[in-house]
Amino acid sequence: MTIQLSNVSLRTDKGQVLSDINLTFESGSINILLGMRGIASGKTSLLRVIAGLEMSHTGSVLFDKVDITKLSVQMRNVAFVHQQFINYTHLTVRENIGSPLYVAKLSADDVKSKVDAIAKQLNIDSCLERFPGELSGGQLQRTALARALVKDARVILLDEPLLNLDYKLREALRYEIRDLLKKTDTIAVYATNDPNEALALGGKVFLLDEGKLIQEGEVSNVYREPVNIKAARILNDPEINLFKGLINENEVVFGSELYFPKSSRFSKLKMGQYTFGIKPSHLSLLPSHDDDFEFSMHVELAEISGAETFLHIANRHLNFLVHLPGVHAYKIDAPIKIYLPILKMFVFDEAKHAIMFPINVSLPA
Repeated sequence: MTIQLSNVSLRTDKGQVLSDINLTFESGSINILLGMRGIASGKTSLLRVIAGLEMSHTGSVLFDKVDITKLSVQMRNVAFVHQQFINYTHLTVRENIGSPLYVAKLSADDVKSKVDAIAKQLNIDSCLERFPGELSGGQLQRTALARALVKDARVILLDEPLLNLDYKLREALRYEIRDLLKKTDTIAVYATNDPNEALALGGKVFLLDEGKLIQEGEVSNVYREPVNIKAARILNDPEINLFKGLINENEVVFGSELYFPKSSRFSKLKMGQYTFGIKPSHLSLLPSHDDDFEFSMHVELAEISGAETFLHIANRHLNFLVHLPGVHAYKIDAPIKIYLPILKMFVFDEAKHAIMFPINVSLPA
C-alpha cells in the first residue's frame, strides 16, 4: 500500500496551516513528521488530513492510487494515537483494547486472542482486568497504542504519543514502538518535535516548518546533510550553534576581530560572508587537528543534566552552547578555551543553503 499527498494545502481561521505538501508513504514504513519546538509546523494538521478529520482546501490524498480526499474517517481504516491518554474510563484495559474489534463484529474468541497477543507484546498483559484509573502513565499510553494496533489498520497515525511521559519512560517506549511497527506492513506516520525521538525511530523523516515541507529523506542522511539552516536547527537537540564569518583570500574572520589562517577545507569557497554551524557535542576542550579554531571565552552558565553537562560560554563576539559527557563543575565567569574542529563544521551561504557538511559524523547514541 502507498499513501500519496499531492499539492495538499489547508487553511483555518488561524491562517495557512499547510502549503502545497507533496509526499509519499510506502507500506511497512516508519515515517516521522518533525517540526521545531515552539513553532507551529503543521504536523498535527497533516495527520488529521490523512485521517479524514480535516479536509484539505486544495490537493488530493490517495490510498493505493485511489482518491479518498473526500472519504469519511470511518471509511479509511486508519488508527490514531493522540498525545493524551485517551481511554474509556468505564471499561477495563481488555475492553478498551478490544473495542474496535467489537465494532468490527469479530467473534469473542478472536477478540480475546488478538487482545491477549498485543497486550503481551506491549507488556500490559498483567493489567487487562484493571480500569484506566488504576494505571500509570506508561500503562495508559500502552493501552491506547494497543487499541490502535489491534485493529490491523492499514495506517497508524501517532501524534506525539510520548509527550506526556517522563524522560526514561519515553526513551524505553520509543524503542518498543519502533520494534512493534517494524513487524507489520502498516504505514506508520509519527509526529514529533523531538529530534532524538526521530533518530531513535529511524525510517524516513519529513521536516516541516510553518506548514511547508523543507526536506525529506532517511533520517540518518538528513541529520548529516540538512539542506539549509532551518533543517539543521530542526534536527538537532540541543540546537546547533550558528555564527557569522567572513572568508577572504588568506583568512577566516569572526566578529571582525578574530582572524584565523584559511584552512584548505575552505579553499574552494568564494570570498564573502557565510554562516558557520557546529553541533554542541562537537565543540571540544582539546584540539583535534592543527587547523582547529581556538577561542578564549568565559563560562556564563553550567547546567548539569543527569550524566551530561551543558556549558553556555561567550566572548565579546560569539556565544556557544557546549555539550560535554560527564559531570563538570565550572564557576560563572571562569575563563575557558574552546576548540572548533574544522572537520565538524557546517557552512551555509548567504541564502542559508548548506554548502559544506561535517565529515565522519555518527548518529547520537
